[in-house]
Amino acid sequence: MKHLFTFVLFAVYALSNAQQKITFTYDTAGNQLSRVLCLSGCTSKPARDIKEIEAVVEEDLQKFFPEDLISYYPNPVKEELYLKWELINDNKVSSVIIYGLNGQTLKSYSKIESVNSLNISFQGYSIGVYIIVLNYKNGDQKSIKIIKQ
Repeated sequence: MKHLFTFVLFAVYALSNAQQKITFTYDTAGNQLSRVLCLSGCTSKPARDIKEIEAVVEEDLQKFFPEDLISYYPNPVKEELYLKWELINDNKVSSVIIYGLNGQTLKSYSKIESVNSLNISFQGYSIGVYIIVLNYKNGDQKSIKIIKQ
């Protein structure tokens, strides 16, 4: 009976620490590239250097597709996200909403029809993934996934 209890105790301990032995790698858009189970000799990979924002130039801005109208920088974000969109055919952005992955609305920016860019502070948010939705005047929506480091 002692051996069975010892075995069960060891199994619970091993399974509770198993979550710390899985490592993930992501691309610049936040998509998961690989998931690796490391059983022995796990070493954490150094974090990528993220360029601090001094002056954002067009080459820094990221797009999902070349023809996309929304540009953003940086992703992953540490402190502040720069978001820019193009106004075409008088289809203006009426609001920008930040959602957590649980669907909770975290921040909403409205009455922004006269601008085509926005700086969003992420300093108060915890590390994780966020969804930013741009609502257009004609009812269309565009969304982007942002990772906060």
